[in-house]
Amino acid sequence: MAGNTFYQQQAANKRNSLLMAGFIVLLLGLLGFSIGYAIFGTPAGGLGTTIFAVALGVMSGVGTYFSGDKLVLAVSGAREVDPAQAPQLMNVITELCIAANIPVPAVYLIDDTAPNAFATGRDPKHASIAITTGLLEKLDREELQGVIGHELSHVRNLDIRFSLVVAVMVGAIALLADFFLRFTFWGGTRRSRSNDSGGGGGAQAAFAIVAIALAILAPIISRFIQLSVSRQREYLADASSVELTRNPVGLERALAKISSDREVLEVANRGTQHLYFTNPIKRFEERSSSLMSTHPAILDRINRLRELTNQPALSAEEAASLADLE
Repeated sequence: MAGNTFYQQQAANKRNSLLMAGFIVLLLGLLGFSIGYAIFGTPAGGLGTTIFAVALGVMSGVGTYFSGDKLVLAVSGAREVDPAQAPQLMNVITELCIAANIPVPAVYLIDDTAPNAFATGRDPKHASIAITTGLLEKLDREELQGVIGHELSHVRNLDIRFSLVVAVMVGAIALLADFFLRFTFWGGTRRSRSNDSGGGGGAQAAFAIVAIALAILAPIISRFIQLSVSRQREYLADASSVELTRNPVGLERALAKISSDREVLEVANRGTQHLYFTNPIKRFEERSSSLMSTHPAILDRINRLRELTNQPALSAEEAASLADLE
């Protein structure tokens, strides 16, 4: 029964991610077509506008794809681990890489007492995993396995690549919307309609109205969808970690311990927060004032793990007590 529940969770998380990513692509296509038709008065104009925006987005994403991991590690103050200095960590990583059938990634330490970790890299052959010193000090081996399993699952599931594709689409939507609103502000669509010698002026005017509405709403909608995709990939990595460790309890306790820890991870910022095991920007920090979350609620993550072994859901108080268990 637990095995079926596990595979159902994995399938649901993958399906939800793909559906949301597909909706972003659909939104981009609709926005591009509407803008192109509003400007040029022809369906071909819509297609050309969309292709142009996607091409610019892909060009900007190429640099991130090949060198973004190095930048993130540098910004985070990570230093490569000497295996002799962290034998337990290397042992856990090696055994889980064998279970996941992926190469052992480059391993880095961040000298910070706040417990957390992240994985980066474009594929399993070019992956890195970074762990804070606080994570090694505050978690036992079972909990450490849960966290490392989660991060290696991000590598195995190609989450960085999937997220980049979604980010390119969201960037293309923002680019199209900004261009069209500026173009409209300077009267571009009015000039286009006045130059229309055919009978499609009414359709062009209608598409101009649709395009203006989408240009305002689409970037907001796509950003929320992008964050939802990020949360779905976190659920997927949790479930995949249990597949590797066969032990949801360690991951449950790790989630409770890390979320209840009051230490602030100074090197984290809004540009890197989505990479971490749990959101490193705590609610009590000034920089946390944002309506949009990159991670699911900790209680949700813990209770989804408990479903795998048919355990009853916990309340917030009961989940917090897990942090005190050894």
